[in-house]
Amino acid sequence: MPTDIRLLDYSLPQRLIAQQPAERRDESRLLILRRDTGDLEQRAFRDIAGHARSGDLFVVNDSRVFPARLFVNRTTGGRVEILFLNQADEGGALWKCLARPARRLREGEILFHGSPPAPFCRFDSKNDSGIALVEILRPPLFPFLAKHGIVPLPPYINDAIDDPERYQTVYAEREGSAAAPTAGLHFTPELIKTIKAAGARFASVTLHIGLDTFKPIATSTVEAHEIHTEVYFVPDETARLAAQTVREGGRVIAVGTTAVRCLETWAAGKSREELAGAESGSSGATSLFIHNRSQFRIVDAMITNFHLPRTSLLALVAAFAGLDNIMSAYKFAIDNDYRFYSLGDAMFIY
Repeated sequence: MPTDIRLLDYSLPQRLIAQQPAERRDESRLLILRRDTGDLEQRAFRDIAGHARSGDLFVVNDSRVFPARLFVNRTTGGRVEILFLNQADEGGALWKCLARPARRLREGEILFHGSPPAPFCRFDSKNDSGIALVEILRPPLFPFLAKHGIVPLPPYINDAIDDPERYQTVYAEREGSAAAPTAGLHFTPELIKTIKAAGARFASVTLHIGLDTFKPIATSTVEAHEIHTEVYFVPDETARLAAQTVREGGRVIAVGTTAVRCLETWAAGKSREELAGAESGSSGATSLFIHNRSQFRIVDAMITNFHLPRTSLLALVAAFAGLDNIMSAYKFAIDNDYRFYSLGDAMFIY
């Protein structure tokens, strides 16, 4: 039976939307949810180390946020804000982006940057979803944005972050995301060492995040939603460690919904026996929309932040933990003043 999108709705007081990260990464609050009983436990995030078992595998998304926000000019002198989302061709000349105000831009219009102004990109087109396609006239893009771009923050964060590195994970490596894999923001190098000392291991995957991740589901049922496509990479070494974890009876713990989507894209169509013998990873583009418990084949537990209502992210965690469990946990978090969204507190679901 289709799931009414209204079941993924909840009311959040504005004051609970975190505007700044916790003073220390691992001082965020942690709400622990047991899927089998629905029981809740309140801890500090650093206490996650006490829940790590020998043989566990923590899988993190090592994508790094790039300064994807750029202001350019029209020949008329008007200013245009561009937010680069993801590459649309192999050569890196075509990019999907959000442009504001896009309604005034003409197809084929050249946009300029710098003083004296120089041609920067050509506005190609805009689809019905508001996603624009631009051609970069001064490639490569990343070095240019490193000098002139601004790291974007989600629209519900109104304050500038004092230290921009606090919107990067401590293990961020591969540049390409327009938003941070926020479940990983709570880890410190010291906490990772403590977890490893307990006998757990860490492995990485990569999924470059676009802002479509945060968009509310517009359909009346969850199942009718079509998710965005994102670039992902599961290295062979991560696949081998995941297979070893399955064979030895450990837990594969995904750090964030993006790590979940990477792992489950790799695991899709494989039996538990096939996963236990896997040797190779995978890469490409994924549009996997997880909204049903049966779609989980490899992930045994997850660490995740609190998500916006009516989103694919909330649908994913509800599928994993059970809808009633998640909505009860969110009510508890609101009643107990947990901090929500990208810079807020976390959950450990197992």
